[in-house]
Amino acid sequence: MKLLTDLFSTDYGLMSIIGIAFMLGMMVFFIRLFLGKMDESAGAHTPGQSGQSARPPRPH
Repeated sequence: MKLLTDLFSTDYGLMSIIGIAFMLGMMVFFIRLFLGKMDESAGAHTPGQSGQSARPPRPH
């Protein structure tokens, strides 16, 4: 119980909560951003759309 009291009533506890909340918010933002960019990129490179043709596979 002392841990929760310190977490919500002291300056370092409140800064910890703010820091954790900020990092979690950044995580959600970047996941949504990257997934949106991947979907956008996949849609732009789909063969048969916007006059683009599929590239032949590259030799290894």
